[in-house]
Amino acid sequence: MRVNLPPKDKDNQGFYEKMRGLPGAVVQLVKQQAAKFMISSELAEHGSSTPNIEIPPATQARLEKALHQQIALQEGGVLSPSPTVQEQQIVEQIVALTKINNRNNVTRTQAYWACYRDYPELHWALLAHMVSRNGGWCMTDLRGELMPHLLNNDATAYIFSFLERANALIFQDAYPQLLLYAESKKRRINLFHLLPHLHISAWMLPIWQEFWLHQDSALLTLGLIVNEQHYVEERVVQNPLYKQTVLDTALFKTQAWLQLNHVGFPFRSTSMDPPQPHLAGLILENFSKLSERIEFGKSLYAILFGAPGVLQGALAFASATPHTGSRSDYWPHLFAPIRKTPPDRKYQERLDGYSLKKGAAPFYSPPLHSAWPDRPMAPVERGDWLKLEHEPLQHISSMKVPSAYDLTQDLCLGLSKIELAVLSAQAIKKIIR
Repeated sequence: MRVNLPPKDKDNQGFYEKMRGLPGAVVQLVKQQAAKFMISSELAEHGSSTPNIEIPPATQARLEKALHQQIALQEGGVLSPSPTVQEQQIVEQIVALTKINNRNNVTRTQAYWACYRDYPELHWALLAHMVSRNGGWCMTDLRGELMPHLLNNDATAYIFSFLERANALIFQDAYPQLLLYAESKKRRINLFHLLPHLHISAWMLPIWQEFWLHQDSALLTLGLIVNEQHYVEERVVQNPLYKQTVLDTALFKTQAWLQLNHVGFPFRSTSMDPPQPHLAGLILENFSKLSERIEFGKSLYAILFGAPGVLQGALAFASATPHTGSRSDYWPHLFAPIRKTPPDRKYQERLDGYSLKKGAAPFYSPPLHSAWPDRPMAPVERGDWLKLEHEPLQHISSMKVPSAYDLTQDLCLGLSKIELAVLSAQAIKKIIR
């Protein structure tokens, strides 16, 4: 794998200082990558080159051969051998741990972070942690300062159910795989033949086997991105209930201004004095399209592990800031976890560009536990998506960091649009009365 990162210089030294709380393996990995790709990252920072995360042709060839063998076994009805008593205990422990940590968005997000800290070669765990933070912020927005002025109770409940189900299902499928890898590392033995007993798609078996032998973090991340988006395709995106109540509604089709399709990684821009909070990320244009979600995930990964300064900033943020679900986690100058104004008071304009007007109260952004109670997970629909698509290898390709990935301005402008929508809704209600 090739990852381009900025060199260790005076500006970036602050990032390394903030990462003191992280395990040495994580910090050392970042430093090694930064030194190794100093030249290409400097060029990228000045716009003369775009860094890539590459999948070598030899890796692609090995995976293609292994996948075709896996599909042949699957179509031939060859079943995985029954686990031994000890292996069955491992499976049961993984299932139990997954259930414990799948309680809500906060517990899932924390579990991903703990996994990455212990095994920094699992890049997907960090990507999932950062994306899951965004999912939690979207959930609490529904009970925050602005959205209740625009959404009725039914719409709010449907959107939360949609977000929660997708977040929980991805964790339900991916976290057992991460735990199985951890168990394999502890026992120093390949345990991936147990994946079918955890109801994991046959797609992931050759992916994990390849990773066990060659430790290609980029390939594993891609494999998991492809797998998890296929996993939620039939269960959430094509689910008639969610299509009727969320995806096909006029409200959701205008999600751009609701900011449900923004994913940003908090980091600090070292080019400004003092360093300012920024968000690196992208806007997903069409959530309903499977291929677009996969490419979106690939681009997010390229930004997180390939864009100058983003990985250091994201790690510093994640290590210093426990996820609560409140947007005050990353922008305390705009949001507060405790409401500062009565909920029934008429909303007054507060934004002045990217800041609050003088004397204006911050936007209320509750922590998850204050916004939503834990919701028992409904039974998971079984089935392997690989039976439906035989050409998933089309998604296994090198990734390029997008030319524009600073999402800060877009999010600030988006917040202004939401505020304007609230003010307009209030004005219309006044006219009607």
